[in-house]
Amino acid sequence: MPNSTLIAVIAMLLSMTCYQISASFAKQLIAVLDPLSVTILRLCFASILVFIMFRSWKILRKLPVLAWRDLLCYSAALALMNVLFYMSLGKLPQGIAVGLEFIGPLGLALLSIQQRSDSIWVLFAILGIALMVPWQDAAQANFSLLGAVFALSAGLCWAFYIYFGHKVVRQNIGMHALTIAITLSAVVLLPVGLIHQPQHLLQPAFWPKALLIAVLATVIPYALDLFALQRLTKLSYGTLSSLSPALAALAGLILLHEQITALQWLALGCVILASIGVTFKKKVDLAT
Repeated sequence: MPNSTLIAVIAMLLSMTCYQISASFAKQLIAVLDPLSVTILRLCFASILVFIMFRSWKILRKLPVLAWRDLLCYSAALALMNVLFYMSLGKLPQGIAVGLEFIGPLGLALLSIQQRSDSIWVLFAILGIALMVPWQDAAQANFSLLGAVFALSAGLCWAFYIYFGHKVVRQNIGMHALTIAITLSAVVLLPVGLIHQPQHLLQPAFWPKALLIAVLATVIPYALDLFALQRLTKLSYGTLSSLSPALAALAGLILLHEQITALQWLALGCVILASIGVTFKKKVDLAT
């Protein structure tokens, strides 16, 4: 595997790990605040952090000449994906929410297949997701139909995020695209939050944990995602992302004490197999 591809795979693994840890912290905060307020606090802190980190004042003079249609679609997908996912996280266990959300990028991976032999790894990922979600809990109190709708909608936005992310990186503005997307999301959502629950956003006691969530869920993952999108195909990105539900289950086990069943351990094996398969297939393709 070329060094650039290996680094991109490692970047994705780090991105997903940070994001799932942040989701566990966010779920704890959602128990006190509403999901929209948690999302807004996270995006506001993240917009400041990435602006400083990437020195995004350098992009200000280029704003008039940018391809704004792709940037606006990328920003909208990012904002909606986060709001909808946190709304689902407030109503579903973390593993279920992530499993349902992942249907979006998996669908994108299926549409990206060019060779029939590639489909086996996507099918393994689908099997893993199907086993990961405890469908037997659908009739129980810990499963919300509305939460499932939120998670599926977040997955659709995730697919658009990947799709427009590929378009945005072609503008050669680097990580400044992330700054623009997060800042636009925060600017649009902040007035809504101030009208909806101003006491949640203006309470300093919640800011330290929101700042930690911003670092783990936004600054690190989205920066690594943009880096990976420049070096991986949509099929590779979508299939490798199948580790997300597995990491969500592990984060839930460690941080939220959510138990993993034997069937879910089998699901972990399926998604890991799919991820390894697509990675090594890329290595074989490049070697031949």
